[in-house]
Amino acid sequence: MFFITAFAVLMLLFSLIMLFRPHAFAQGIISFSEQPYFHPFEVSSRLIAGGIFVAYAADSQFPLLFKAIGLVLLVVGLGLALTPPRLHKKFAVQSAQICKNYFHWIGMFSVVLSLALIYAATAQWH
Repeated sequence: MFFITAFAVLMLLFSLIMLFRPHAFAQGIISFSEQPYFHPFEVSSRLIAGGIFVAYAADSQFPLLFKAIGLVLLVVGLGLALTPPRLHKKFAVQSAQICKNYFHWIGMFSVVLSLALIYAATAQWH
């Protein structure tokens, strides 16, 4: 559950950036998409996170939800693996440009989701 908690804390940090600096967050996505390791990182991070969510789902407060999140991450990771890197980059840039005015609202939702994940992953520790 340590890895799921770490994932949720990292998600919380990105969510706070989205919430308080939405345009900087959008620019960060665009800048990150320029890096040569962008596509492999995006694919591998989703596959690893998805595998961890599925593997540890039974140990969480909400096993079905954690398994579903893991399966979604795995499917997205596999989909990205089959996507040419140039199309993935184009999608990331377009999404950041389109969503930059909505990242504040997405960040609010994402903060709540991050905190819920942290709770669900750590509740059995109490």
